[in-house]
Amino acid sequence: MSKLAGKTILVTGAAVRIGRALSIAVAKEGANLVLQYNSSKADAETLQEEITALGQRVSIYQVDFSSPEETLRFSKRVFSEHTVDGLVNNASIFSDLGWYNTDIEDWNDHLAINLTAPYILSREFALSLNKGRMGRIVNLLDWRALRPGPDHLPYTISKSGLAALTKSLAISLAPAITVNGIALGAILPPSDGGEIEDLVSDLPLPRWADLEEVADTLLFLLDGPSYVTGEIIHLDGGRHLI
Repeated sequence: MSKLAGKTILVTGAAVRIGRALSIAVAKEGANLVLQYNSSKADAETLQEEITALGQRVSIYQVDFSSPEETLRFSKRVFSEHTVDGLVNNASIFSDLGWYNTDIEDWNDHLAINLTAPYILSREFALSLNKGRMGRIVNLLDWRALRPGPDHLPYTISKSGLAALTKSLAISLAPAITVNGIALGAILPPSDGGEIEDLVSDLPLPRWADLEEVADTLLFLLDGPSYVTGEIIHLDGGRHLI
């Protein structure tokens, strides 16, 4: 039996794409789910039905992480209403913005959603743990976080900050909570239908990742050795090497 059976995992940005796949994978391991979404209400409700059909309990919350005040209210509420064992900080925004077309609103939104929300949630999660109870945090990152460039400026900087937060929290929250990250590469093709092969042809492993590979990596960090903390696993086909 999985170590996750009967535990409760909070997944942010859970309604669509990677978040949806991760939520279903965790549910299949026997965990109950608390799911956050922002605008994808219909998708969140469909996901709730799917997880319920698997025999797991699931609660959904609509929260706009661009407001730190709303994030804090949600954090205090969710950890008072649920005994959460694991936190998956997946919610993120990704905009193709450089130095000269990033305005202050873009900058603040990326930092609020991609960095401030995980910080607030991680803090409130740690405060919610009773003495002697263990927890795990997994942050979804990007290969760009470890190799910042001029493109996707606010996104890259926010994810770089999340990488630093991952390592800092691994020290600060030990030994009760392990904190690790997954730095993603080419996982889902862009929705605009562009030339997708050009994005992976030069990689050491020249293909797109499967969502199952992302889920397997998450399950390893949620259910695997408790002696792993402060690690950032690159699931990017070797992109960070070139």
